[in-house]
Amino acid sequence: MKPRTQRFALIAAGIVVLCAAAAFVLNAFQSNLVFFFTPTQVSKGEAPKGRTFRAGGMVKEGSVVRNGNTVRFVITDTVNEMPVSYLGLLPDLFKEGKGVVSQGKLGDDGLFVASEVLAKHDENYMPPEAKHAMDQAALAKAGQTLKGQP
Repeated sequence: MKPRTQRFALIAAGIVVLCAAAAFVLNAFQSNLVFFFTPTQVSKGEAPKGRTFRAGGMVKEGSVVRNGNTVRFVITDTVNEMPVSYLGLLPDLFKEGKGVVSQGKLGDDGLFVASEVLAKHDENYMPPEAKHAMDQAALAKAGQTLKGQP
């Protein structure tokens, strides 16, 4: 084999290895990508079924029901509501009427089965996605939409 052919084969092999590595990285990134949805978006069918995503809003007053380690509650964005079931210990700051973001999967029956629940850490903080969703829901309820907002 000529040196020129060897160089070409080495370069081609290097390109194939780089493409394979890029494919593995992109696949790992795609499988770990988690999107945020509001109860209104979930009710419209925008959220993926059978795939992990985050849902957030306010915990509806009087909706928390504890049964052993299983907790059921309702997340609302003031327009729509979404039932959530969570097996495990809730954060200390989890309370009715406070902001929450849950990560999990939506079942065929419309029940969101959470694998993780995050509660806001103080009175002034709300995740930007949840704040924007609450603003959008309030304006939609009033018959308006936010223009130019992400």
